[in-house]
Amino acid sequence: MNTQEPKEKVVLAYSGGLDTSVCIKWLQNEMGLDVIAMLGNVGQEHDGLEKVAEKARMLGCVAVEVVDMTEEFASEYIARALAANAMYENKYPLLSALSRPLISKHLVEVAHRHGAACVAHGCTGKGNDQVRFETSITALDPSLRVIAPVREWDLGMRPDEIAYAEKHGVPVCQSIEKPYSIDDNLWGRAIEAGALEDPWVEPPADIWTITADPVDTPDIPTYVEVGFAEGVPVSLDGEELPLSELVAKLNVIAGSCGYGRIDMIENRYVGLKSRECYEVPAGLALIQAHKALEDLCLERDVLHHKLALEQLWADQVYNGRWFSPFKQALDAFMAATQHAVTGTVRLKLYKGGCTVAGRKSAYALYDQALATYENDEAFDQKAAKGFIDIQGLSIKTWAMREAACLKGGASAAPTVDALHGAPGTRAVGRALNC
Repeated sequence: MNTQEPKEKVVLAYSGGLDTSVCIKWLQNEMGLDVIAMLGNVGQEHDGLEKVAEKARMLGCVAVEVVDMTEEFASEYIARALAANAMYENKYPLLSALSRPLISKHLVEVAHRHGAACVAHGCTGKGNDQVRFETSITALDPSLRVIAPVREWDLGMRPDEIAYAEKHGVPVCQSIEKPYSIDDNLWGRAIEAGALEDPWVEPPADIWTITADPVDTPDIPTYVEVGFAEGVPVSLDGEELPLSELVAKLNVIAGSCGYGRIDMIENRYVGLKSRECYEVPAGLALIQAHKALEDLCLERDVLHHKLALEQLWADQVYNGRWFSPFKQALDAFMAATQHAVTGTVRLKLYKGGCTVAGRKSAYALYDQALATYENDEAFDQKAAKGFIDIQGLSIKTWAMREAACLKGGASAAPTVDALHGAPGTRAVGRALNC
């Protein structure tokens, strides 16, 4: 009769790579846990997730779940990012930060199905993803314990981890000679580590896989037309497509034109700077097209204030706060701005560049009769004088007061330098105390 108590279960976010493969053995051997591996398909490159699942079974996982999240990722995460024109530090479309809350959501659901009390991830203590996983998991189920093996084990540098893997029979594809860390999904690819850690070194050509070298791209431009319905891309060159298919197809088109590469110094949430390279051809192109359509269709104040909130939205998501009340409130604002963002944008792709070549919408606020510099009757130019007088009234009143104070104390009208507080000038300060 077997009287041994059942082991506690942990659900591991499993990718099949070095870190998470070693995590399986570490959770089993060092913590005595039964490991359930969850593989999430968010549109990343793979030879078949069943092969990765088989690897997890070979390593002794008591259960393996493969979850196809691609459509949900597109409709619920990429679509929201587009509504917010999400560009962290105004440089790159959020990539890993978009997939982590979705994966976390399914980790929690798998944990509930299997009665697991723990959830684990393979993130390091220097990265952003640990924050994104753990904050999201806590928001969805605060009772779940989160384990981060890579933060806890004592394996030193990456070669030590590879040696540990070999010792415990963990097959790995990564080598010491090419130790890039790569994360990819439907939206694009993130590449770091290895030779990229030196910000002076040009990225090696072999890191790029979905974008062509601009030097080798066609000598004639490629045009594509993106159709939007309420802010969501719905067609490419007139062909209606689900968002996931549209993104995948545009990745190929824009990438073949050499567009979509980013090489940047990034400010991580944990407080350090890192050198990151990204390939996001469809993401960059769609955000540019979406902004162009918003310029055509959104009222001025909405557009101006939305710009500031877009940065806040990107910061919230980058920092792992997808499920925060503030981010959800920002989502509501973004959604409210998209009702009239319907139309078509024509993009011109050429030698690594992407420009907007045209835009049209039945909801456009652009009125050619008002905008033209030809003789017209739609705009009364004489009304401009009264507009200028009224909008500048407060400045005029202030300037008159300053002039009067300076005249009484210094017998001089305020100079431009005085009004702007030039170094060495005390006129404004005296005038305010007159």
